[in-house]
Amino acid sequence: PGCFKCPSLVLIAFLKNRILASKYAITGAVKLIKNEPSIQLQTIISFGVTIAGFVFDISATQWMLQCFAIGLVITAEGLNTAIEEMANFIHPAQDSKIGNIKDIAAGAVFFAAITAIVIGCFIYIPKF
Repeated sequence: PGCFKCPSLVLIAFLKNRILASKYAITGAVKLIKNEPSIQLQTIISFGVTIAGFVFDISATQWMLQCFAIGLVITAEGLNTAIEEMANFIHPAQDSKIGNIKDIAAGAVFFAAITAIVIGCFIYIPKF
């Protein structure tokens, strides 16, 4: 009565919102893969190292680290793309402050990529 909602209705509303949010996330991921060359390259690299994981029969721990590294780099690339798109929308003209923001975002991708390379070296150098 009054201010209390039926728990099952609250759960249904929550699940509908989660499904809708997932739809937006999947749409964004597809847009990234279709339109962003850096994400396309990272996706190709991801498939390559996944195949290498099977070829070299890496351990469960190594799979976890490799999946973390792949996710880290693709996430950083996606966030960098979002920051660049937002900066270009807000201030389309060349601007040193916007350039600085973009450089910082690109620097974050660089750190993620270095981390992934180090993880890859720990996994694959001993295999040779």
